[in-house]
Amino acid sequence: MNIAVVTDSTASLTEDLRSRHGITVVPLHVVVDGVDRAEGEGADTGWVVEALRAKADLNTSRPTPAAFLQAYQQAAKGGADAIISVHLSGHLSGTADSARSAAPESPVPVHVVDSQLIGMALGFAAIGAARDARAGYDVDDVLERLERRCAASSIRLVVHSLERLRRGGRIGGAAALLGSALAMKPLLHVVDGEVQPLERVRTAGKAIARLQALTEADCDALPDWADGADVAVHHIDAGERAELLAANLAQHVDGDVDLATLSAVVAAHVGLGTVGVAVSPRPRD
Repeated sequence: MNIAVVTDSTASLTEDLRSRHGITVVPLHVVVDGVDRAEGEGADTGWVVEALRAKADLNTSRPTPAAFLQAYQQAAKGGADAIISVHLSGHLSGTADSARSAAPESPVPVHVVDSQLIGMALGFAAIGAARDARAGYDVDDVLERLERRCAASSIRLVVHSLERLRRGGRIGGAAALLGSALAMKPLLHVVDGEVQPLERVRTAGKAIARLQALTEADCDALPDWADGADVAVHHIDAGERAELLAANLAQHVDGDVDLATLSAVVAAHVGLGTVGVAVSPRPRD
């Protein structure tokens, strides 16, 4: 069976990764001062960074069901017998709902998965599903391995401010930190698809060090079914800190540590200066 994998632009996959693994990416949209652009089609992270610096009016929107249907139709024309469509947390966006709305109209069966993740935690899951499909796993096995991987993955973020999350309504339980002293740097994580507080750290440097320690602990305590883990360091306009963190993690983690800019849509909600790490355990073959 030929299984196609579809995800969305918040997975932060580069064009090279999309092409190499045959993954179709449906873009979310960014609106800056009334100008609406699809991510990857005019909206990139650099555009959002400039908008954030200029304190422009900034919003995002999910793809339409029609955009998903077009992706599904193209996959079917390309020979797909089934489609696995895996997306960012439904608590943070209605993207998976749009995919579900389009699925009944698809020429081939579509299995929509809410990863309850963002960033490369989602991206690694999509890559894993594409690899499993190429390796000959059937749909049920690909889905089981994908869902197991998503459930065991983590995404943590050190943000400069909670203001962007508050404005976008994506703050979840992290709202409890809004009254914190300005000097405190919130360390957040995504739990059950929601942005939740993890710790409050006094300085950005200590927050990054804590992020490193937690990532190393994750990689030292992988599930029994895992064959190592994929790790990515994310950032928004914080390249030097992210590069140093990635270099430090590479000395501890068994495998490559990717350095990836967060997608434009995620950048719009977490703001400038964000640094994060995604850890995604790989199921054994």
